[in-house]
Amino acid sequence: MLAFWIMLAVSSVAAVKEPYHPAVDQATLRHILKESPNGLLSISNGAPVSSVEASTALNQPLLLNNFFLDHMTHQMRERTCTRTAHIKGAAAFGYFEVTHDISHICRASFLNKIGKRTPIVARFSSGIAEKGGSELSREIRGFALKFYTDEGNFDIPGIVTPTFVITNPVYYPNFIHAIRRHPASYLYDPIPLWEMMVKHPESMNAFLLMFADRGIPKTYRHMPCYNVHTLQVIGKDGKTYFVRFHILPTLGIKHMTTAQAQETNFKDQDFYTRDLRDAIDKGDFPSWTVNVQIITEEDVLQYGYQLFDITRVIPLKKFPLHPVGKIVLNRNPTNYFAEVDQLGFNPGNLVDGIIGAPDKVFEARRYAYTDAQMYRLGPHAREIPVNCPINVPEVPSKTNCRSRQPGLLRIIEEEPYNFDQARELYEDEMTDEERERLHENLILTMKATSPPVEVQQDVLHVLAQIDPELAYNVARGLNATIAY
Repeated sequence: MLAFWIMLAVSSVAAVKEPYHPAVDQATLRHILKESPNGLLSISNGAPVSSVEASTALNQPLLLNNFFLDHMTHQMRERTCTRTAHIKGAAAFGYFEVTHDISHICRASFLNKIGKRTPIVARFSSGIAEKGGSELSREIRGFALKFYTDEGNFDIPGIVTPTFVITNPVYYPNFIHAIRRHPASYLYDPIPLWEMMVKHPESMNAFLLMFADRGIPKTYRHMPCYNVHTLQVIGKDGKTYFVRFHILPTLGIKHMTTAQAQETNFKDQDFYTRDLRDAIDKGDFPSWTVNVQIITEEDVLQYGYQLFDITRVIPLKKFPLHPVGKIVLNRNPTNYFAEVDQLGFNPGNLVDGIIGAPDKVFEARRYAYTDAQMYRLGPHAREIPVNCPINVPEVPSKTNCRSRQPGLLRIIEEEPYNFDQARELYEDEMTDEERERLHENLILTMKATSPPVEVQQDVLHVLAQIDPELAYNVARGLNATIAY
């Protein structure tokens, strides 16, 4: 560290009146280094270091070389732990702009005025790929958003499918282990995933989309974001409502076939990240429309738990989408470590007017995400610049506290069942071409993994409960028969 460089950095930043963080603006530091080759070299406590001490450690005790100790300990700790899920990802910064007033539904301040803009950061991630791995595998991807509102941060850690794979959070670690490398061979083994699908057939609503076209998006710019949870919100008049977020790309939801993905992967396994970065650099800013499904307390009394079951979609015919605003991404990160690696999301990051979701998976995620970030980023994870709230409301006394919010609705959760929706997806919503590609993808995946006969039969039985034609076509492609 150069004390002279830091002094110049502070004066330079003060001149443009912009916040400066040495871990973030590496470009500034490189410029200072280039322009100030004769600065005073020092270690992290500011003590100057001689050129001899900094240039050689030969023929002297290393423990007496302060520069070596400072330099080496910094290098050993300069990276954080790897994320436990959604490891490889890309991010971009931009804004959310309100286009439709829904303050009567949700009184959150960032939604209270048409034209109001709120800074955001979005992270797109692979569900399976590790750092250095391919982004083009068939999987359920992540799409997370952080809104830096004037009343604190609001996070939507979403995914690319409108439903999740389980309703019982006890099984979430099993799902994560099922998509990881085998602990003995350290090779990818999809058989645990097939077994997971058989033991938890409610996951088929999401997995059908994964094995269909939705499993490989054309680019991140063509990828939707779903919150999957039904959030309880408060309107400006104090009335309770419930909403589900649907964040849809203005370019449309588009996909790649397996063959197209394989060809693209051969040329560039970082294709999605490169495409997003290049588009923003060229000024072709990606955008999404933010929509919500609105549910009243009367609707909850009529339809019950199914409105909160995260393995089921809420029918659009009964609860249509209401536009709220738009998201535009217009800035790439300038430092991947500081602005992407250290970026953390938490469904528990809520603001006034948004209470949370009553389902158990949401409750579990609030704990799990907090614990994961404390493990990965340390106890001060929320003080890292990219995670810090830009605006924190000042509350000098009890008289200025926010108005009291009602507690979360208590629901009686039921055993999940959604074969009806999976059947509707397969029979009514997919075209003949989409069904054919679904058959091919299931057949290719099962042939590549060669699951035991009993696992193969179990999978075919689950598919038969969705639609006998689906099971028959997959069995025919595998040269197998369904044993009833």
